[in-house]
Amino acid sequence: MGNVIPYRSTPTFDQTTLPAALRARHNTKAGVWGVIRVIEGRLKLTYLDPPSEVILTPDRPGLVRPQEPHFVTPLGDMQMQVDFYDQHPPGH
Repeated sequence: MGNVIPYRSTPTFDQTTLPAALRARHNTKAGVWGVIRVIEGRLKLTYLDPPSEVILTPDRPGLVRPQEPHFVTPLGDMQMQVDFYDQHPPGH
């Protein structure tokens, strides 16, 4: 089995540069998984259907499934980026 690598990654965002679109309800496209990787600090990931929240840290990335509505909220100073996959990423 070959390595599953992201086909695209966002730039690194901090609490100031995190786009408003990521702070509001949005979702990935059909067939696209996102892995939210916190480089520094903490980030709250809120899933909307069904509702739940998880705190992401450098040791705890967050998985977003295809078409899953969600948004993120910085918890103080942080840095994060999102990797996008066209298949389920391993280990998630």
